Amino acid sequence: MHPVILLADEPTGNLDRASGKEVVRILEDLHASGVTLLLVTHDPELGRRAHRQLHMVDGAIAEDLRESRA
Repeated sequence: MHPVILLADEPTGNLDRASGKEVVRILEDLHASGVTLLLVTHDPELGRRAHRQLHMVDGAIAEDLRESRA
């Protein structure tokens, strides 16, 4: 269907390691094809892959981190 944006809430949360890696690969392929991804995760390793991270506490943005581009 070629979405412009994909929202994923804990896409790897309850998966085994191998399945989680496969889901991440699929998400990376989607991003490479031009799809914007918005991920909600408690997994710091997955979060570090993002170009921008919003850390939230009690529903409010506590920190806004952007990837540094040189």
